[in-house]
Amino acid sequence: MAKNNSSQKPPKPNFVFGKKNYLFMLIGLAFIALGFILMTGGGSDDPNVFNPAIYNFRRIRLAPTIVLMGFGIEIYAILRKPE
Repeated sequence: MAKNNSSQKPPKPNFVFGKKNYLFMLIGLAFIALGFILMTGGGSDDPNVFNPAIYNFRRIRLAPTIVLMGFGIEIYAILRKPE
């Protein structure tokens, strides 16, 4: 006689990370993307003319700091113990 399996729930999938881990990963990815977006620009349309805007604060200090913060958030998200 066959068992009635309609009362049993299907097994819940086991994910490596928890919901908060994935949320932190998305936040870290957004920080990294924002940092790289802030690094863009500052070029010159004419290759014979130098544009000193390539060395401004946003591209030299701010953007790399935001990228490193994003990598730090990613490391935290990976090492965080899922609930």
